[in-house]
Amino acid sequence: MDKKFPSDHTKQIIFSIRRLIQASELYTKELNRKYQISAAQLNCILTLYDYGPLPPSKIADHMMVKSSTVTGVVDRLEKKGLAERMRNSPDRRVINIQLTKAGKELAQNAPPPIQQKIIDGLKKTETGKKEQIVRSLNILTDMLDVQNLEVK
Repeated sequence: MDKKFPSDHTKQIIFSIRRLIQASELYTKELNRKYQISAAQLNCILTLYDYGPLPPSKIADHMMVKSSTVTGVVDRLEKKGLAERMRNSPDRRVINIQLTKAGKELAQNAPPPIQQKIIDGLKKTETGKKEQIVRSLNILTDMLDVQNLEVK
């Protein structure tokens, strides 16, 4: 197969990946335009709205991201007056994050996170198809070696 002309299957895969990326970018732009927040910030706000004050590690679990990501998100939410860190324990290292009044108002009026459409769709998908999707996505991410992605 000639390197310059990928197969139809390859083209379809690349096209689908681009559609996913574009949908995410458009959603993020719209969130920023309407609410001046990112998708990650919205996800954090909605997590805190649904579960109440939480330590950053629990927020990370619900958001399906690393704890270090949550730290930056919370920093930006604090600057915007949407969340705050609380220390309720004698151990000053133990903190919980809670929404401010403005954060709660935003949570009540904001759209659902973009991944909610996928979550809702996957709930209706049979287990075998979900397992197939997981395998396929793992193959693609392994091709990129996402942990060591380097632009050459």
